[in-house]
Amino acid sequence: MKPLGFLADGEEGVIKEVAGGIGIREKLRGMGVTKGKALRMIQNNACGPVIVALGEARLVLGRGMAQKVLVE
Repeated sequence: MKPLGFLADGEEGVIKEVAGGIGIREKLRGMGVTKGKALRMIQNNACGPVIVALGEARLVLGRGMAQKVLVE
């Protein structure tokens, strides 16, 4: 497993775990970021937010939040 922020542009993964406190887990769950869902990295620059495709949706996550999402 590795943090979402380590995926390269175009790379796909499956969410295995969402780490962090209850607040961040609830916020991510509300955006549809849940265990078992497949996603694809759209944009991951060296710094700043990442853009991921989750189903038909596109999500912009801050780098700190992306590090809490563990994918495989």
